Formats: sequence, structure tokens, C-alpha cells
Amino acid sequence: MCIPTYRGGKTLGAAIESVLAQTHTDFELIVVDDDSPDDTRAVVEGFSDRRIVYLRNERNLGPQGNWNRCLEVASGDYFKLLPHDDLLHPRCLERQVGVLDADTEKRIALVFCAREVLGPDARVLMRRGYPGGREGPIDCNVLIRACVRRGTNLIGEPGAVLLRKATAGKVGVFDATNPYVIDLDYWFRLLAHGNAHFCAEPLAAFRVSAGSWSVAIGARQSVDFRNFVQRLAVLGVAPGSLFDRFCGNLMAVLNNFSRSVFYRLYIK
Repeated sequence: MCIPTYRGGKTLGAAIESVLAQTHTDFELIVVDDDSPDDTRAVVEGFSDRRIVYLRNERNLGPQGNWNRCLEVASGDYFKLLPHDDLLHPRCLERQVGVLDADTEKRIALVFCAREVLGPDARVLMRRGYPGGREGPIDCNVLIRACVRRGTNLIGEPGAVLLRKATAGKVGVFDATNPYVIDLDYWFRLLAHGNAHFCAEPLAAFRVSAGSWSVAIGARQSVDFRNFVQRLAVLGVAPGSLFDRFCGNLMAVLNNFSRSVFYRLYIK
């Protein structure tokens, strides 16, 4: 597991604590500091757990570069990226690792879960999950089409997803050509190698705050989604029917508006 961080000193400690509280204890936690000017190093050094490894980039690589640095240094069988703003439920790894361990034929490309959206003060603002909320496997094409038609990332933020490192090796690096969907872009490329499994229990939490990267790039949500859908064929992903794409582009605009209202109400 990796925590990519930049100027994350205020929330990084809570993210690390949520990892150390996991009921599944066989993991390595690599904190990759993107040349932060704050107290990030001191926060990490405040923990004595031997499973924690601290790495600092010699220069700032930006979000895409730092996420890919995490892919590069991770060595375990499974990979999870947990941004420094976010948290894991204590049973997150237990549940998600259990799914992949049981999948001996390796038909599942990723496991994702319901998640809570937190405000800057860690208060729960809402819950998100896959429509219908049914636990279990989801066909890759069904999942991709659902995301396209709804104009949004139904799979979730990086902390909600667990994948095999071997599959990541086939997929390659994160691509921020369309920054707002950098994670969805990667999930879709993973789904070219298998299906998904949804855990209906909220096993991760995604924090929104004025300084978070997702809020900073949120104004481009609908534009990024439309451009991303146009690129799907290039990525080797079936983009759905013309009607699917029309619905998705319309929904992306509506999602962009509702998100901006949400941020104004809850992000100070």
C-alpha cells in the first residue's frame, strides 16, 4: 500500500493511523513524499511501526508523477493507493484481500467498495456506492457502461480500490491527460483484464477540503469526462453506444453543477 503525499502534514497522520488499525496486518505501507515543504517527514517519523517506509522525491513530480512513483516502488502482490486526505475502515484490507485471495482463477481485475465522503473536519457528509448496492461480482462491460451513462466514476477514489500488482504491470502507468478522471481512466484499463467485485460496506472514506487536488480540478469535471469518453477507444475500451455517450455527457454537466453546489455548501 502507498500513500502519495504533498503538503499533507495536517491529515497524513490520520491516514497512517487508519492503515495501522487494519485487521489484516500483513502489509507494507510506503509513504511517498513529493518534496513537501511542510512537516510531512516529522509526521511519518512520529510512527515507530516497522511496516512503514518513508520515501522523499528529490523534486516535485506532481500528482501523476507521484502516483506512478508509488506504482514503481510497491512490491506486494496487491496494490492500494491511499491519498493522504483519506481513511480506511479497519476491515478494508481484510475484506478486499479476501476477495482477491479467493479468486484463484484471477478473473477479478479490481475490488471496490462503498465509501463515505468527509468534510474538512472529518464529519461524514454523505455515502457513495454502486447503484443498487448489491454485494458481489460485476461484469466489466456492465460496470464501464454504467459509468459512461451516469457521467461519473461509480468505482470510486483510489482508497476504495484494491488491485493486483501483476495486473498493474500489464496496464502501465497512471495518465492525467484528463486530470479529473485519472483514477477512472486507470480502472477502465484494468477492467480490460477482468471483472470487478463490489463490497457494499463503506470500507473507505474520501475527504474533501479547500486544499485537496480533487476540489482544485473539480471545475473541469464535465470537460474532462467528455474528453475521456472520446479517448476510450484509444485506450482499448468499448465506449458504449452513441446514446450511452450522449447520456453520459449530459449527466457529467449536471454532476459538475451539483458538485460545485456541494463544495460551496460544505467546503469553507
